[in-house]
Amino acid sequence: MPPKWGYPVKLGCSRTPKVEESAMRKLLLGAALAVLMSSAAHAERIGVSMALFDDNFLTVLRNGIQELADGMDDVDVQIEDAQNDVGKQLDQINNFIASGVDAIIVNPVDTSATEAMTNAASSAGVPLVYVNRQPINLETLPDNQAFVGSNEIESGTLAAFEGCKLLRAKGKANGADIYVLMGELSNQAAVQRTKDFHDVIGMDMCNFIKIVDEQTANWSRDQAQDLMTNWLSSGTQFDAVFSNNDEMAIGAIQAMKAAGVSMEEVIVTGVDATQDALVAMRDGDLDVTVFQDAHGQGSGALDAALKLARGEAVDRTVYIPFQLVTPANIENFLAKN
Repeated sequence: MPPKWGYPVKLGCSRTPKVEESAMRKLLLGAALAVLMSSAAHAERIGVSMALFDDNFLTVLRNGIQELADGMDDVDVQIEDAQNDVGKQLDQINNFIASGVDAIIVNPVDTSATEAMTNAASSAGVPLVYVNRQPINLETLPDNQAFVGSNEIESGTLAAFEGCKLLRAKGKANGADIYVLMGELSNQAAVQRTKDFHDVIGMDMCNFIKIVDEQTANWSRDQAQDLMTNWLSSGTQFDAVFSNNDEMAIGAIQAMKAAGVSMEEVIVTGVDATQDALVAMRDGDLDVTVFQDAHGQGSGALDAALKLARGEAVDRTVYIPFQLVTPANIENFLAKN
C-alpha cells in the first residue's frame, strides 16, 4: 500500500514545470536586459563640435567621422554645428563635458581661441582632439590632447609654386600681377597659406610676381564672387588669382566668367580639391588645387580621440600630407573629397 504522503507530492510535481518555465523566462529576460545595459554603459561617447556644417570641405570631414563611427558597434558620436560662433562652440564643449562624454573632437571656429577650449577639457579630465584647423596653443597641449590635420606650409607652397611655374610657361616671367583671396584672418590656415604665397613670390624663380591686392573673402564662394566683381570693375589688368581655398577660387571664376574674362588667360589656384573644384578643373577654369584629405582627417581625429579615451598614447600632432592636383593627375582624386 503506497504511503499516504505520496499523492500530495504527485500533485505538487504536476505544477513544477510551469513554475520553472516562468522563472526561466524571467531569468533570460533579465540576462538580456543586463547585457543591453552593460553594452550601453560601455559604449564610448564622443562629442564633436564642427565650426560650421555649411562648408563643402568640412562636410566631407564630418562624414569621415560619422562613417568610421557607424562601422563600430560600441562608439556613438554626437556632432553639433557651431555655426561659426566661438561662444556657441565653447558652450557645446562645456555641454559635452557635463554630459559625460569620453572624448571631444573640435574643428575650431577661431584657432586663436582654442586655449579656453583646452582649459575647459583639461580641467574636467576629458581628452580633446582638434581637427583640420591648427590650435594656437599646439605646442602646449596637455598629454590627453592632440591635433589631427595637415601641415599648412605645404598647402600654400604647393599651390603658389605651381602657379608660378604656369605663369612662367605663359611667358609672364618679365612681370605678372595677381590677386590673393584670403580665408578668415582669425584662422591659422588662412594666415599660413597667405604667408606661403608671399614666401614663394620671394623666391628668385618667382619674384617676377606682384600682388596687386589681397583681401579676405572668409572662405566663402559668394563673398569671393563679390570681391572679384569689385576688382574687375576697377579695370586693373591681372594675370592670376591665388586663393586660400577652392570655394573662393570658384567664386572668383564665376565672377570672371560673368564679366566675359577668358579663363585661358588667367591662372587660378585653390586648396582642398573638393568635388566642385575638380569639376571646375575638368572644365578648364581652375588650374591648380591641393588635395587635403578631409575624410582622412575626420577618421584620423576619431581614431585619436578613442585612443586617448582608452588611455593610449597619441602623438601631439598627426599630419596627413597634402598633394598637388593638376589636370595631369586629376583622375587620381576624382573619387576622394
